[in-house]
Amino acid sequence: MRGEVCYKRLGCFTDSPPWAGIPGRQLAGLPSSPEDVNTNFLLYTRDNMMKYQKISATNPSTIKASNFRTHRKTRFVIHGHLAGADLPWITSMCRFMFHTEDVNCILTDWRGGSSGLYTDAVNNVRIVGAELEYLVNFLEKDYGYSPANIHFIGHSLGAHVAGEAGRRKPGIGRITGLDPAGPLFQYTPTMVRLDPSDAKFVDIIHTHAGHLFFDFAPGILQTCGHLDFYPNGGKKMPGCHQFHVPPATRNVNDLMRAYRAIGCGHKRSLRYYAESIITPSGFVGYQCETYRDFVLGDCFPCPKEGCPLMGHYAEKFLHKTEKEQQKVYLNTGASSPYARWRKEIHVKVCATEVTKGNIDVALTGTNGIRKKYTIDKGTFKPGNTYLNYIDTEISGNISKVEFLWKKHLGHVDRGCMGAEEVTIISGENGNRSVFCGCGTVQPSMWQALALC
Repeated sequence: MRGEVCYKRLGCFTDSPPWAGIPGRQLAGLPSSPEDVNTNFLLYTRDNMMKYQKISATNPSTIKASNFRTHRKTRFVIHGHLAGADLPWITSMCRFMFHTEDVNCILTDWRGGSSGLYTDAVNNVRIVGAELEYLVNFLEKDYGYSPANIHFIGHSLGAHVAGEAGRRKPGIGRITGLDPAGPLFQYTPTMVRLDPSDAKFVDIIHTHAGHLFFDFAPGILQTCGHLDFYPNGGKKMPGCHQFHVPPATRNVNDLMRAYRAIGCGHKRSLRYYAESIITPSGFVGYQCETYRDFVLGDCFPCPKEGCPLMGHYAEKFLHKTEKEQQKVYLNTGASSPYARWRKEIHVKVCATEVTKGNIDVALTGTNGIRKKYTIDKGTFKPGNTYLNYIDTEISGNISKVEFLWKKHLGHVDRGCMGAEEVTIISGENGNRSVFCGCGTVQPSMWQALALC
């Protein structure tokens, strides 16, 4: 006999399939009581940026007395498993929002149900989803507040909480999944995990996607939104060390506890999203079949209708819900600020003879930032053009280009080389700038170019 548990306010929960006992979801048990999960809704607004107001649909006077306003959008931020250390980050996301928009920002605190075993937290996802539905129903009924004005932003297990709330309450405007949890959700039926039917628009950021037992990766690999962003390929984030699976354990609870102690890639999704709020032109994504296609430049530059932006401004993309499972790729930096702008660089060389070495360019932006990039390594022939794609922290236009070549160690030729022409194409808008050089320079000497 399968189990069932019912709670007066939230309804009944069973452990029959697909909730348990199916491939990829071999877990037993039922969710804890709403009292034990202890879901709290902590409201921040521009009127109370530092100190939250606790609101509750079971105590309506708390909403009436709060700074919740119906003319604003409402963004719920929902944490995941063992989230203690992430909470300051999550509340700072609300403060970033207040720099750019007037919103109701509600931290959904369910630490009572997420601080124990991972398998227990997975079961408790359903309780928190039901609590969100209960609050949204109250706001709709008593305040005439449309679910279309609601955006759930869920990290890890919080992404599936958002999916459960959206499954229960049709018409939610948007759900953003920040590296949705993979174990016990990967390749399971859509009913139990986040999927595109859970809101009018679902966007996902995958930062540590893989298989827990093989890759020691806690994020879901499969597409589960309208737009699925895979920064840096979605598996390994620059600036994060790769850890191997701790030996001698095949227990999902032990592995997830070990991962949370050392994990970095999983949390990157939070940091990218937070930065995207205050970098409106950053995190341009390119729609490609694979990350390899993106790296090779097959999806460059953006089409005339533009590219989607990863993070806060993903909803600005006009074609966001035309299809489901649209894969989007981009690269980020290894440390903050993470945003990068992709450029295609063509260097036409002039040389006195065939030369071996490296060719570099240094770019200076109109904001004064100067960065050096290697365009190619190997053998260079006079008059040939060499191409590469770079991801630079320089946004906007390039004001200055310099060229440098370095001979390979032990290479004896005495030739000189220069850049006859450097063409820079910006991925986000296809703008092209051409810089011209004059003559050749000795190795390791910078050659300044001028706009042609």
